[in-house]
Amino acid sequence: MSLMLEEARNAPERIRGQLQRNADVLASLGAQLRERPPSAGMTVARGSSDHAAAYFAYLCMKRLGIPVASLPPSLSTLAKAPWRLDGQLAVAISQSGQSPDLVATQEALARGGARTLALVNTPESPLGRASDLEVPLYAGEERSVAATKSYLATLSAAAQLLAHWTQDQDLLAALDTLPERLGQAADQDWSEAVEALAGADRLMVIGRGAGLAVAQEAALKFKETCAIQAEPFSGAEVRHGPMALVEAGYPVLVFAPPGAEQAGLLELADWLGDVGARVLLAADESVAGRHLTLSDAGHEDLQPLSVIQSFYRMAAELAEARGSDPDQPRHLRKVTCTL
Repeated sequence: MSLMLEEARNAPERIRGQLQRNADVLASLGAQLRERPPSAGMTVARGSSDHAAAYFAYLCMKRLGIPVASLPPSLSTLAKAPWRLDGQLAVAISQSGQSPDLVATQEALARGGARTLALVNTPESPLGRASDLEVPLYAGEERSVAATKSYLATLSAAAQLLAHWTQDQDLLAALDTLPERLGQAADQDWSEAVEALAGADRLMVIGRGAGLAVAQEAALKFKETCAIQAEPFSGAEVRHGPMALVEAGYPVLVFAPPGAEQAGLLELADWLGDVGARVLLAADESVAGRHLTLSDAGHEDLQPLSVIQSFYRMAAELAEARGSDPDQPRHLRKVTCTL
């Protein structure tokens, strides 16, 4: 078993411990945010962490109605933007907490008046020290270059923070059962996708809403571990130009878990099939025409975690089927330092 697959399978137990260990600190933070609500938010991250930030941002806007933007670190490190951020919240996300551009950006945002929070898998990191509060992800050491359990742990931490912030008892109850449900997600058999993509050199990955964040993550993993040129798109955007790429047999992976976005995604999947695409539809048991099975995460806002947990198993298997080592992608290192 590859380290990537081993670590992905370890995610449910890591998240079980995380949810317990962070309950009090996130309940306290949620109370503080209710007492002094931020007028806006921003995220600072790179790679998989930036995809996790997109999940946090979507749920934050959906549930609280405050705008949340992803900030390019170069605005701080190169352009020296004159930040004016009183009453705003800056959330930095990183596995290592070491990248100089993230640290410098968080420091600049704090000088501009923002309240700063870091979600970091390595406690007492430089990024954590640059922030008002550091929340550990507790994913444990991740040895595979391709992030899996740390990404999932970031999503669960974001969901737990928002559940406490909004005092959503249904979401908190669903988080209690999340580790068991993710274990079920890790057991889903996506061998049809492995067979369909073993010879692929390009594809689209489609999601929508909070699910776009896992489509972005899946596309990155296809590149990292399988050397496939995969591009993520929102189901609402794909007909605006990207469809010109589709020809007979062009592979398209569609994530359509239960939720408000599902109906539109299913309609899109049907249309893609009609124009000749090789559609791989991941959906729950209510969808008779699905190709890949999705297990229920227990709450609409948690469904993206179930999707990416099942995807990680398939990606590791696909990499090996293509003769690649998912733990050692070419040209890549675990920690990337930029400024």
